[in-house]
Order: sequence, then C-alpha cells, then structure tokens
Amino acid sequence: MTYRINYYAVSPKLMTILLRQERCLQQQFSLSPTLTIAIWELVKLRVSQINQCAFCIDMHSKDALKQGELVERLIGLSAWQDMPLYTEAEQSALHWAECITSGLSVPDRLYQSTVGIFGEPGLVDLTLAVNAINSWNRIAKAFKPEVGSYKPS
Repeated sequence: MTYRINYYAVSPKLMTILLRQERCLQQQFSLSPTLTIAIWELVKLRVSQINQCAFCIDMHSKDALKQGELVERLIGLSAWQDMPLYTEAEQSALHWAECITSGLSVPDRLYQSTVGIFGEPGLVDLTLAVNAINSWNRIAKAFKPEVGSYKPS
C-alpha cells in the first residue's frame, strides 16, 4: 500500500481536539443512566461497518472485546434487527446511529421513541457520538492507517 499522511503528526493540535472529544464522550456515556459504554462500543462498531472503515472496525471490535463484549453480539451486529441479543436501548441507539449515518432526515416516530428511551440530554450525547465516529471513519478512510496496527491499551 502507498504511504499516506500521518494525520496525527501533520495536525497534532486538531487531532488533540478530536481525541479530547472522544474522552468527553466516553465520560458522558460512563456517567449516563441510559447510555452505557456497551452502547457506545456497539454504535462505534456499527457505524464503522456501515461506512466500511476497515481500520475502525478492527479497532472497535478489539475495544469492545476488551470491555467484555460477547463475540456473538459483535458477529451479529450487522443484522441486529433480527438478533435477540440486544436490549431495547441498544436497538434504539443502533437504529438512531444508522439513520444519522445515512444522512437522511430522522422520522418523527424514530425521534420520539429514541428520546423516550434516552431523554433529551442522552439523545444529544448519542447524536454527538454518532457524529464523532462518522468523522473518525472519514479520516481513517482518507489516510488509511494500517489495519491491525491498533493495540488496545
């Protein structure tokens, strides 16, 4: 593969902002009564699957496993609608993430059901998390870091 820009080295100030955002999101999810770290990991992996971001799929699969996620739930994630492995909150978050990632307008029914589960602050946090992973996916797809090079800390 042809070498591409090391975006961390070329723009460390802006990359630091994105990394800070990631830490803030993790903190929000860990403090939330409805948005859990499990939901955050599932959403990051599902959005990365939709965006076909190989580096991020590898990374988020490893992170989810490290957090104690079950292999069966990771394998079934691409067909989550038909799998009995996910809670109502997880299904709602995944549906929301798919809609936001598609770029289409959010239907009123989906909005009402999702805000009913997560509340207004939780829905904003979830939306920002989906936005963040979409951003990371686009960066990784542009600069193609080596798949498999990520090692969870």
